[in-house]
Amino acid sequence: MATLSEAPSPPAAAEPETKKAPRKRGKWTPYWLLLPGILWLVVFFALPMIYQGSTSIQTGSLEEGYKVTWHFVTYWDALSEYWPQFLRSVFYAAAATVLCLLLGYPLAYLIAFRAGRWRNLIMILVIAPFFTSFLIRTLAWKTILADNGPVVHVLNSLHILSVTDFLGWTAGDRVLATPLAVVCGLTYNFLPFMILPLYTSLERIDGRLHEAAGDLYAKPWTTFRKVTFPLSMPGVVSGTLLTFIPAAGDYVNAELLGSTDTRMIGNVIQTQFLRILDYPTAAALSFILMASILLMVTIYIRRSGTEDLV
Repeated sequence: MATLSEAPSPPAAAEPETKKAPRKRGKWTPYWLLLPGILWLVVFFALPMIYQGSTSIQTGSLEEGYKVTWHFVTYWDALSEYWPQFLRSVFYAAAATVLCLLLGYPLAYLIAFRAGRWRNLIMILVIAPFFTSFLIRTLAWKTILADNGPVVHVLNSLHILSVTDFLGWTAGDRVLATPLAVVCGLTYNFLPFMILPLYTSLERIDGRLHEAAGDLYAKPWTTFRKVTFPLSMPGVVSGTLLTFIPAAGDYVNAELLGSTDTRMIGNVIQTQFLRILDYPTAAALSFILMASILLMVTIYIRRSGTEDLV
């Protein structure tokens, strides 16, 4: 008992070392990182939009000056006078978008699944038009579609121009200064914007899905219809938007390859701004074009059944 009573008491448990609290990151850091982009959008997008909006409801002249009089009738006058150019722009842009999809999807499919070691070379050829200016590429089509050029000669020998003349796309044996020339220019200039999103979307598809479809005795066309095309819909939607939106507002192709009968709404806006100097009408036309495209794009995205854009 004496021994037990004299036994030393057990040592006290050591107090746990206090760990330093992790250093908190500044909660304002993400906002500071976003600030340059926000300032860029405000200065080069929001402010010009506000200025154009105020211009569209002004009245006056360049000599006397313009004043904001809330003259919304300008919108109705512009739309009632230039609605044919609006419809023509939408029609040309839609035709070019469909052609870009028909031409671009097979090429994007080839690059994604069949190109092999030639993939990089084909991709360089796809983006090669970007190495030259938009104006030079469009002017080149004036030589390609010249009246005495090989393209017109081949189309005449195949009697294709007689069909396009009947449909109103060409004028006799002439391709330049016709709707066909404008659509060809739009298709060529915006084709890379269709191919690149399609290729990105197709490349993401797992090849094992195709193998699984083959194991289930699906034919190639069934595999494409049930597997490949549905999975590539984000690329289809992105490509069609990137093609249709700039094509609808384009004026270079219609100016260089078309005529007065093929003028698009972009040509009207350019004329109103730079030649006639009717700034309120030009601003109103710009807002009508933007609102109509925004409405069509919203409906299209909802109808497409996908919100996962490339």
